[in-house]
Amino acid sequence: MWGRSGIVCVSVARVAAITLVAVVAVAWLARAAHADNVDKLIEQLDDSSDKIRLSAALNLTKLGDPRAIRGLAKALSNDSSKNVRSAAAVGLGQLVDAKTNPNDRKVAVAALTNAQSNDPSEFVKAQAERALGTIGAATPTPTPSGGGIYVNVAPMANDKGITDPKYPKLMSRTAERSLQKVAPNMATTWPTGLPTKQQLAQKGVQGFYVDGTLNTLDVTKTGGSAKVSCKVSMYLASFPEKSAFGFLNGNAAVTTGASDRDIALAGEDCVAAVVEDLITKKIVPTIKAKVGP
Repeated sequence: MWGRSGIVCVSVARVAAITLVAVVAVAWLARAAHADNVDKLIEQLDDSSDKIRLSAALNLTKLGDPRAIRGLAKALSNDSSKNVRSAAAVGLGQLVDAKTNPNDRKVAVAALTNAQSNDPSEFVKAQAERALGTIGAATPTPTPSGGGIYVNVAPMANDKGITDPKYPKLMSRTAERSLQKVAPNMATTWPTGLPTKQQLAQKGVQGFYVDGTLNTLDVTKTGGSAKVSCKVSMYLASFPEKSAFGFLNGNAAVTTGASDRDIALAGEDCVAAVVEDLITKKIVPTIKAKVGP
């Protein structure tokens, strides 16, 4: 209504109502903008640029919208870039939880399980394995039984001059995963921790010990690309005595982009590839030959 000075007077209740309507309108617009943004990012997962696809995967993970799960699962399974696949695996590990639609969870677990076993990049495999563990879908390691084989995988180490602590962990994780893949009958865990010689004998299980060292990790840059080369030595011994009977060496080289991120990923791929090759082609066959038919 009008006051004496000609100024419009509005009741407090009316102001509150107007404010409330404004707040509701802003909230609705924010939700609409969020929804539009998620849809746009999901579409960008199919973009021809791997940089745009990577950015889309990272931003979908930050937004935390469950509608992104199927898009990220598709990217993990089909994308040509290991960086995008890695980001998709990380995203699925963060987006899938107890409230996730069962069908979406099934799709995510299937994509992560396939990546863990079959992705050509060891880094992507590791991210998929970590995501499966986060969402509670990791495959348990078998418990050794009569006539079985137990393999104790050491923490492993870097040679002097290599200070990054991620490589020993990567080597141990890759060794365990490779053993589970090519020799599922060989257990890498024991129900009570580390078994004694007596416990192994009581179960009729033969014990072995695998350790390794990253000896060299070199980077050579040429223009816009870089070459990352690595050398790993491993040895095989009895367990728990740790009497060595096999000394193995392997090396590899990976060509990648010159950015720090590309070089870091290439270093991980190089080291993991050597460890997987040594486990698959040398260590497992040696253990089988040692055990006999």
